[in-house]
Amino acid sequence: MRRVAITGLGVISALGNNSDEFWKSIEAGRSGIGPIESVDVSGLRALRNGAEVKNLNPADHFEERLLIWLDPFAHYGILSAREAIKDSGIEFTEELKGRSGVITGSCLGGKVTEDALYYKLYVEHKPRHQPIAIPRAMANAVASHVSMEYGLSGATFTTTTACSSANHAIGQAFWLVRQGTLDVAVAGGSEAPFCYGNLAAWETMRVVSPDTCRPFSRDRNGMILGEGGAMFILEPLDAAIARGAKIYAEMVGFGMSADAHHLTMPLAAGAAKAIREAVQDADLPFESVGYINAHGTATQANDPMETEAIRMVFGDHTKKIAVSSTKSMHGHALGAAGAIEGAATVLGLHHGVLPPNANFNEPDPACDLDIVANDARTAEVDVAVSNSFAFGGLNAVLAFRRWAA
Repeated sequence: MRRVAITGLGVISALGNNSDEFWKSIEAGRSGIGPIESVDVSGLRALRNGAEVKNLNPADHFEERLLIWLDPFAHYGILSAREAIKDSGIEFTEELKGRSGVITGSCLGGKVTEDALYYKLYVEHKPRHQPIAIPRAMANAVASHVSMEYGLSGATFTTTTACSSANHAIGQAFWLVRQGTLDVAVAGGSEAPFCYGNLAAWETMRVVSPDTCRPFSRDRNGMILGEGGAMFILEPLDAAIARGAKIYAEMVGFGMSADAHHLTMPLAAGAAKAIREAVQDADLPFESVGYINAHGTATQANDPMETEAIRMVFGDHTKKIAVSSTKSMHGHALGAAGAIEGAATVLGLHHGVLPPNANFNEPDPACDLDIVANDARTAEVDVAVSNSFAFGGLNAVLAFRRWAA
């Protein structure tokens, strides 16, 4: 099987509208969490803060005739893909187009579009929708638009597995390139959850913090919703070297599992299974892992569970693994979370800097890990994993290796 290189990255998030801005914010430990501005949340009881994309005018990036087809989640996904493709320097010949595909993840799809349409239907009593409603809201819109924009006709699809969607997409893309089905994969995820109906639904779950996100900190009080997108360019390592491409990292493993336990209460054994399988898929010793970008939602249920899962897999080696959750800065972007966190992980390996776990106030005995608390840490780690654990008990974990030419 072929080795797989990451040769392009694109990111849009509350931390910046390109990968350079994103990384500078990550390295500085700068949070993108603040009062929600795009939606009037005065009618909600406690949900006030989020991690929103700022200063992005879609009209600056899309022709008017295309904008009518695009929900905000598609803006983020397409723009991230464009950046990743440009960053990779890849040239899609006619032959390569037929061997290239787009694999994306999204939990909600065009939720902003749906929310607006339902408001018109049930509140304003307007019975007719625009004929573009379904194509605009469909979860596979990003994959389809990117495929059409670049003429990529290889395997193209979308995964929707709640908060593991992007990791499932990237992992499947990795396997397709590794096994030779694709020669190039554009892979990642995007999400736009900021609309009133969706925010009201999240508030009723009582898992959202009223102020900020403090993963693994003893005083944590819930998650913060985020939005955005991130995309990777995956291609065979030999091909990347042959064309002189910049290589951010090597993707080496993917593991997935189902808890088969409960829709909303995570199970350590299920999470551990996905982590274990990702490292085994990479054919690397468990002792080679030096950093984990944790799912780390800052809920009471997740963080101790994830700690237990990590210990189940790595045993005594756990104390030598640095851990952080970058959700503390860019929020929980649901179906895009794995892609954004994967970008933070890969850029960390590339720059020799471990992303910080912001807003960390006090160690929790139930989360006794080596937390990269508040400040980024300089360290040349060889192997890192990035965790995503979803409602429904669906887990997906990616493994990356530092590239040293």
